[in-house]
Amino acid sequence: MASDTQQQIDINLPNVIVPRVHRTLDLITLLGLILSISLIIGAISMGKSEANFVNGPSIMIVILGTLTASCIPYTGMELRQSISVILTSFIRPARNIPMLATSMVDLAIIARKKGLLEISNYEDQTGNEPFLEYAMGLVTDGYDFDDLKRILEQDIQKEEERSKRAASILKRASEVAPAMGLIGTLVGLVQMLAELENPEAIGPAMALALLTTFYGAILGTVIMSPLAAKVEKNAADKALAKTMVTKTALSMVKQENPRNLEMIINGLLSPSLRINYFK
Repeated sequence: MASDTQQQIDINLPNVIVPRVHRTLDLITLLGLILSISLIIGAISMGKSEANFVNGPSIMIVILGTLTASCIPYTGMELRQSISVILTSFIRPARNIPMLATSMVDLAIIARKKGLLEISNYEDQTGNEPFLEYAMGLVTDGYDFDDLKRILEQDIQKEEERSKRAASILKRASEVAPAMGLIGTLVGLVQMLAELENPEAIGPAMALALLTTFYGAILGTVIMSPLAAKVEKNAADKALAKTMVTKTALSMVKQENPRNLEMIINGLLSPSLRINYFK
């Protein structure tokens, strides 16, 4: 009779399917950059002038100057960490947020019915979301509510700090690039004024003066500033997933009703992503 009851309980347990985090090419970012630059190149090509828009000294001043000046306030380790975050603008981790939210409630139901240690039997699913696997490991290890909350929130905070640092580097670069363009313009004007008696030298000096401003505006406005916004967007998406996992882990430890967890998770999500688990 006891075995029949146990079998009935197992049958009533939800089927946990945690969506796998997979990296995907962010076509919006890539196409946006390509199309923006292509429009500028197209406008230049359609012009009737035969002016040369490629100038080595201008490129050196703007691109290399922007990179070096933007990196000065940061340490080597901070820059290495930021590079990996910035690369997520092009190859980002994709998550099925509604499906992840549903799996959170599934796990909460199992923990409430069978106990916290039962969660360890679902490692094949929790492993699909690295932070979920980490959080569930802490839950089954017996951490209390306060310690669990502190550990998980510290992890989220550190991840947010890395993302903010990466975004700040890009924002600084978007500010430095036009300034480097202005510096190049001043260099070109000085060279031009010094060679007023030599007409052949005026043209290259004027090209340096104008093209550095042109390159600086493109680098700052078209490339660096949009990438900073994309880094912040990706960081917000990742923080949302981690916050959902944290709320789930804390709810499990407190042995709260899974219906309450559903309301908490839906409170984090936009209306289009909310779930209706207990319909």
